[in-house]
Amino acid sequence: MKYDVIVIGGGHAGIEASLAAARLGNKTLLISILAEQIGAASCNPAIGGLAKGHLVKEIDALGGQMALATDNAGIQFRTLNLSKGPAVRGSRAQIDMDRYRIYMRTIILNTENLYVAQEMAETLVAQEGKVTGVITQFGNHYHAPKVILTTGTFLNGLIHIGEFQQEAGRVGEFPSRTLSESIKSLGITMGRLKTGTCARIDAKSIDFSKMELQPGDENPLPFSFRTTRETFKPFQLPCYITYTNEDTHTLIESNFHRAPLFTGQISGIGPRYCPSIEDKINRFRDKERHHLFIEPQTREATEYYINGFATSLPTDTQLNMIHSVEGMENARIVRYGYAIEYDYVDPTELKHSLETKKIEGLYCAGQINGTTGYEEAAAQGLMAGINASLALRDEEPLIFRRDEAYIGVLIDDLVTKGTKEPYRMFTSRAEYRLLLREDNADLRLMPYGYKLGLIDEQTHQKMVKKRKELNEGVAYLEATTLTPSNENNAFLASIGEDKITDKVTLQKIVARSEFSIEKLEKIAPCVQNFTEEAKEQILIEAKYKNYIEKQKEQIDIMKEMMDVKIPPMMDFSSISGLSNEVVEKLQRFNPPTLFAASEISGITPAALDILHVYIKFFNKKNNF
Repeated sequence: MKYDVIVIGGGHAGIEASLAAARLGNKTLLISILAEQIGAASCNPAIGGLAKGHLVKEIDALGGQMALATDNAGIQFRTLNLSKGPAVRGSRAQIDMDRYRIYMRTIILNTENLYVAQEMAETLVAQEGKVTGVITQFGNHYHAPKVILTTGTFLNGLIHIGEFQQEAGRVGEFPSRTLSESIKSLGITMGRLKTGTCARIDAKSIDFSKMELQPGDENPLPFSFRTTRETFKPFQLPCYITYTNEDTHTLIESNFHRAPLFTGQISGIGPRYCPSIEDKINRFRDKERHHLFIEPQTREATEYYINGFATSLPTDTQLNMIHSVEGMENARIVRYGYAIEYDYVDPTELKHSLETKKIEGLYCAGQINGTTGYEEAAAQGLMAGINASLALRDEEPLIFRRDEAYIGVLIDDLVTKGTKEPYRMFTSRAEYRLLLREDNADLRLMPYGYKLGLIDEQTHQKMVKKRKELNEGVAYLEATTLTPSNENNAFLASIGEDKITDKVTLQKIVARSEFSIEKLEKIAPCVQNFTEEAKEQILIEAKYKNYIEKQKEQIDIMKEMMDVKIPPMMDFSSISGLSNEVVEKLQRFNPPTLFAASEISGITPAALDILHVYIKFFNKKNNF
């Protein structure tokens, strides 16, 4: 059976990879151990958050599915950090986990060129350094020149609850035992990581009256640029906040000797920024309490997820520590929390296209690359699907710079620096985050999605209109001035603004911290008929003009370095003046550009200067 692209794994990465490949005209096979679980949210019932929301918006701008699924299945929508600047705000939505899964599976099964096989991939087949297909546990041999691995936590997955251990990729589901060995046999370096989840609680047993109410936004905004704001009226449920206390901490601490994380039972490294509650108590024992977010898993709200309470402690301890928390004194556990260890591929084995360096046509995306989170996985899956498709056309891969997208930051971090712990996206990882905002993801990336054919004409034209209005509005503000006349100062006073004493552009007035869209419409009547999205962009561009210009100057410097390509045949060991450590790292990571080399930990400015001089000499000598 022959295909153009085979995707192994039906999680968030596998969904985006298979949809992208199929929508780009390739005969695509999605192999999933359990077809019913395609699109399952294994852990928290939420999409987005700080920096993660940026990724979802970028996925959407490129034509991915995650934002549309979230708008369809969302049961609470909030904008985080709303009181802060636009660069660090993040959209987040609670989702109905069941509805999300069914929605995604339905999309998969109704997509042209996309086929599903409920089987377990056991062996990768490769010849002369090129992948040629996959063999499943049934002995079925599927042939394809492109294979994308999106296996999540299923590679040699091992669940821990106290001393209890169970081989599983997700609780109740078979692990993939032989695929790891097949990957290793191709010479690809792998490691072991750990993640975990919390107990789920029967809603009837929770006393919400003792908890703090956390409602959704009064006027929620959709995730997708393709969802119409005016008609977006989602059904919303509240979340709740409660806290651990000294009794909780003492109870957990007294059971450290039974915690797999501390007994040596778990060897994999867990996520630093989303630790289990026992790890949190061990590291931050001085804290009087820790937030717990009580979140509904479905629209029916029959079960609640305890965000911040992931654990692998024994079942009796889990129940006791939950009972120690206010509002959960009589809580009943429906599903126990657990830790899971799994194999992952060292992401430095990958090119920026997410293709492996050693095996042509083999791509990796999602948790197999050492990341954590649905959003990070989906972003990688989308890029792997796109780049596998471009390779089939003999076209150059789509690779985003760090100043173009959070997706670019994510992938560049992984393939140049690697990771020894589950990688999570933060706004602080993006050097140019003022330019990489959620609100302008469509302006930044939709032209790529449209050119590829993943964004339709109507959606593209909506973005073009937004860009046109933005440019017109910004130009008007920068070209129009006000003088300190009595009439003008009276006008400013009428809209609640301080008077001016010198001639200024409207841009400088609009840049004031409390200036709003309502005031913008009065001071610049030309924007009144613009879309709300365009008005928001105009306001942001005016307020942060100076900062944006400074970041653009930094980007120009970076682009100069980015443009200096390192010849692939260059022998780093022959370069005089480079230390053995620098040579070793350059040989290991094989950076494609001088900028990529600068991102490698331990590569000094002096080493970059030497390398830059040698590249010029090398190119001149070889007539490049």
